[in-house]
Amino acid sequence: MSDVSDPRLADAVDKLTQLRSELRKVVVGQETLIEEMLIVLIARGHALLEGVPGTAKTLAVRGLGAAMTCDVKRIQFTPDLMPSDVVGTNVFNLSSSAFELRRGPIFTDLLLADEINRSPAKTQAALLEAMAEGQTTIDGQTHRLSPVFTVFATQNPVEFEGTYPLPEAQQDRFLLKIKVGYPSEEAEMDVIRSAHSGKPYSDLSNGRVQPIFSRQTLREAQELLPLVRVDDGILQYILKIVRATRGHESVQLGAGPRGSLYLLLASKARALVSGFDYVRPDDVVALVPPVLGHRLTLRAEAEISGTTTEEVLQSILDKVEVPR
Repeated sequence: MSDVSDPRLADAVDKLTQLRSELRKVVVGQETLIEEMLIVLIARGHALLEGVPGTAKTLAVRGLGAAMTCDVKRIQFTPDLMPSDVVGTNVFNLSSSAFELRRGPIFTDLLLADEINRSPAKTQAALLEAMAEGQTTIDGQTHRLSPVFTVFATQNPVEFEGTYPLPEAQQDRFLLKIKVGYPSEEAEMDVIRSAHSGKPYSDLSNGRVQPIFSRQTLREAQELLPLVRVDDGILQYILKIVRATRGHESVQLGAGPRGSLYLLLASKARALVSGFDYVRPDDVVALVPPVLGHRLTLRAEAEISGTTTEEVLQSILDKVEVPR
């Protein structure tokens, strides 16, 4: 149900609802995943999807690309992938006796960086400038990327063999780290039945998903985000939560100011995706784990005792007073 008075916001909410419906056709039983992917799009951020193999991480991004008339490219990260394979390189053209830019897959609207933690840090870092500045530098020349450039990176948990932890600086550039869990028993049975019938959800070639969301529609929705209202009490709530991470007994390094900014931005996007033109405390609470979880470094003794960042953040939410 929409609670929006501005007709421009109401139109954006309607289109986002349609996009959500298209994604449900291929991503079964993962409502939180769908919602958080839409939040990343509207907030002009980037997302890191983490989960065990087979939990529809890649399918979700492919489905999003199928539902949008944007340019979508995919990079399969492997141990031998080079930075030039990501951003591109200048190649000498014998016929013209000049160097020509051969653009890499980073020149796109939506980029699926599949299994990003399968490649060493040097290759992972090739994405850093693009994610932070919306541009990339090749042989000293700067090239602007798409105005809606968005990275959806997937990774398996770091305890899986053959993976490389992402550099801290790059993790901080992700608006959300989305934990993708197993589907419910009912949803998993639905997936099995669709495969048995010969129409698996993973098959996007049968027109199951309709391209209903254009690049222009996305830009218009992004530009409406400043119209989402935020009371001063909500701003204080966000600030108190983030600052509490810096003084927690189990935390060695808390979230920086970027954490506060990203939590605000994501909360506004969630409000819009949910059909509201103002941020509610529920929006902030729901986004604390995916926005702040990967920005905390726990103390060694906390990790040894089995404390998780989710538990730390929940303890902070339990202590910080919710605005009324």
